[in-house]
Amino acid sequence: MFEIKVPSLGESDTEATLISWLKDVGDEVHVDDIIAEIESDKITMEITATESGILKEQMAAEEDTVEPGQVIGLIDTSVDVGTADVAATEVNTAEASKPEEEVISQTQESSSKEDVSTPQAIDEAAAEGMELAEREQISVPMTRLRKRIATRLKEAQNTAAMLTTFNEVNMQPIMDIRKQYQEEFTAKFGVKLGLMSFFVKACASACAEFPIVNAYIDGDDVLYHNYIDMGIAVSTDNGLIVPVLRDAGVKSYADIEQGIIDLAGKAREGGLKPDDLQGGTFSITNGGIFGSMLSTPILNTPQSAILGMHTITQRSVVEDNAIVARPMMYLAMSYDHRLVDGKEAVQFLVHVKKTLENPSLEAIGL
Repeated sequence: MFEIKVPSLGESDTEATLISWLKDVGDEVHVDDIIAEIESDKITMEITATESGILKEQMAAEEDTVEPGQVIGLIDTSVDVGTADVAATEVNTAEASKPEEEVISQTQESSSKEDVSTPQAIDEAAAEGMELAEREQISVPMTRLRKRIATRLKEAQNTAAMLTTFNEVNMQPIMDIRKQYQEEFTAKFGVKLGLMSFFVKACASACAEFPIVNAYIDGDDVLYHNYIDMGIAVSTDNGLIVPVLRDAGVKSYADIEQGIIDLAGKAREGGLKPDDLQGGTFSITNGGIFGSMLSTPILNTPQSAILGMHTITQRSVVEDNAIVARPMMYLAMSYDHRLVDGKEAVQFLVHVKKTLENPSLEAIGL
């Protein structure tokens, strides 16, 4: 018998919830098949088979709390199941790629599309102006991820002396360089030149100039970093998570773009590993993709600062004593005033602004 064990969840996670079995007792299991899904405080993880055989036993039920190393099932490897046929593989792949909520809903008898008592059906009915048969309130347990998000955000408010400083940036130079050199950049590096690489590089440059912003409080000490691991906030169906782009300060624009694509893809598909979420030194969040004009981002503790990007809008500005329309973006940087002084925070954001407004072909690798 081969034991199916809960994988490591990372340094700070000691337990998780088994949210679904994707194989039933008696099913054939092939190497790399997804057997089950678990959810920790930070991420949803897939447990894949490393041996082939028949799923002999499920030793934990859905919604059970499990720990790293715990045996949750057994595979009878004495049975020769051969090679998975193409049709079965395609089915497994399709099932594994479905959103977590869709997988869970298929295990519940009350999840039919016609059932107007589900939260999703109620939301859809309200959006379409339909009348419900009767007024209802539905209680749905918070996921571990949502509870963890709530706890961390409240801890940030209760612990840090959080302030926010604002500035604005003229995005015309970046938009011009992207428009003019997009094809050349894509042909050379195999990835599109987006906005995020400019912001990551600008913040990395500012962190190098003002290392206190890239540091954080560790008990009675200040912990400085000679590297910049950039947290990039990603919105998923399960909540906002912040995977970390390692060594952002020394990466090229192309490497940053590809790294962000990879992290965002894994975040939305449930493929992030615990190490992908550990140890960021500074974070960026982009509320602009949802249309936010201005906000005060909350710290991603224990980090000391976070940059908030916002929507780009055409606004009237003065250039050379003339009023012109320019694509402008408000920037907001929240910081922990226990460690970062107002002067340093303002200078940091001004550095980011100046860097963004003066992009160069040499910098992006052309």
